[in-house]
Amino acid sequence: MTSLPYAEVIGDPIAQSKSPLIHGFWINALGLSGDYRRAHVLADDLAAYVERRRTDPDWRGCNVTMPHKAAIMDLVDDPGDVRATIGAMNTVVRQPDGSLIGTNTDAAGFYAPLAEIDLAGAPVIVVGAGGAARAVLFALARAGAGPVTILNRSPLKAMGLLATFGLKGEVLALDAPLPPAALLVNASSLGMTGQPALDLDLSPLPEDAIVYDLVYSPLETGLLRAAAARGLATVDGLDMLIGQAALAFELFFGVAPPEGRDDELRALLLA
Repeated sequence: MTSLPYAEVIGDPIAQSKSPLIHGFWINALGLSGDYRRAHVLADDLAAYVERRRTDPDWRGCNVTMPHKAAIMDLVDDPGDVRATIGAMNTVVRQPDGSLIGTNTDAAGFYAPLAEIDLAGAPVIVVGAGGAARAVLFALARAGAGPVTILNRSPLKAMGLLATFGLKGEVLALDAPLPPAALLVNASSLGMTGQPALDLDLSPLPEDAIVYDLVYSPLETGLLRAAAARGLATVDGLDMLIGQAALAFELFFGVAPPEGRDDELRALLLA
């Protein structure tokens, strides 16, 4: 039996991941011979997982989700110096010689829905200070945004991120009143299915502010409902998920996703 090239998404937990639906839709739409799977990988098993896949010629690579985005950097090559820039990897690609290259498609995926908006000098609020937040802050720094206010349980970690990305701003507790901002981004797991809710008073935000929630399970989070109730523009987690997946798909399978099928894909993901 002929084996098929495949990629997968790894994390703990992993059952909630929509990546197999996205990549599977594109594989079918393009008529490719390939597969995309989920792999539940515990933190203690990450190194062994990487070594097993390294010797599998059918394995094209993987997307990396919580909690492995930092730990994976110690196990793969980093020619693009992702460690020194974003500081988290969400994609690993196997080369024909068996070497593994890590990269990050989250930053570009996050920024794609905002590409037509001038964020230069715009005040931004970011909730969280993990791997997703690092990609967001990297993109915001490149766009010239700021000042940036980070809401996080650990002030020291968040202050370190502002310094790492050369951003001016401040760090506040999760329950602190929000400052006015042009953009609010939830880059934490708060509001995700099975996690505590993210309960913010959005009244300090101006009427033209954008609220962007990276959580996609559920797609309509409490934060987005509150923003919509105020008449604020919203961006849901599928925009970033599809954007970062498109970049990874081309790395895995050597071809870009089909154009003009995003509405159909979103309908599938929401079904």
